[in-house]
Amino acid sequence: MRAHRSQFPVTKMCRILSISESGFYKWSNRSASPRELENRELAIRIKELYDDHNGQAGVPMITADLKNDERFSHVGKKRVARIMREHNLRCKYTRKYRTTTDSRHNEPIAANLLNRKFQVSSPDEVWVGDITYLKIGSRWYYLSVFIDLFSRMVVGWDLSDSLKLGSTIKALSKAIMQRQPSSGLMIHSDRGVQYASREFRSLLRRNGFIQSMSRKGNCWDNAVAESFFHTLKNQYLHQTVFSNATEASYGLFKYIEVYYNRRRRHSTNGWKSPVQYETDWYKMKKLA
Repeated sequence: MRAHRSQFPVTKMCRILSISESGFYKWSNRSASPRELENRELAIRIKELYDDHNGQAGVPMITADLKNDERFSHVGKKRVARIMREHNLRCKYTRKYRTTTDSRHNEPIAANLLNRKFQVSSPDEVWVGDITYLKIGSRWYYLSVFIDLFSRMVVGWDLSDSLKLGSTIKALSKAIMQRQPSSGLMIHSDRGVQYASREFRSLLRRNGFIQSMSRKGNCWDNAVAESFFHTLKNQYLHQTVFSNATEASYGLFKYIEVYYNRRRRHSTNGWKSPVQYETDWYKMKKLA
């Protein structure tokens, strides 16, 4: 009624709705309750978090963010869902992407040793690798990544203007330099020639790594890497236009290193970011 007072007389609205004018004015002039005031502050905070995730966060992730805020740590999912619904804050989804893997080669194929065992007990046990494409200016570029299954952290990545072997080797070399993993690390990927090549296999052998490959034409065997690319494209790439490779590299650095690894919460990590999940694991290990 308050919202329509400029259009309709209060007396007429009260008569139609079968309420008293005195009751309406009493309600209209009352002070906001503590709960209403908190809901207003909560709505503002939820909108901030929603924007922080570029509109790609639903109720579970927003609720997990609020648990780390002392003011709203008591807020439950139902309340968050109601406020997001009232303010039309819906998680955005866009089209799924297509992958291109060149498995038509005569290089050796490794067995599927991972066999969809995507949960591991410690960092640097299994890394999964994959490649996707993105448009930069008028050309297609290719992003190679390696992800640690333990925390879902992107441990190495490289952007290239071709699907040649060098980019995948660069991405893995960066990950090795940063993480210094022990021998016995499993590297899982699809059957693409980039992973089956002699140069790539030589890099694995020199470091004492074990190679694993998905079954032919089975994207679910590398579901974690597929999921990362789906998130990257939906949250970032589909809403972003790059004019050149330098601009794209900087944008990918901000998304992967600053947001995804350090800020974005994962349900498989108990709604912690990859960095926080690993940090907590190392703290617990030190205390044990």
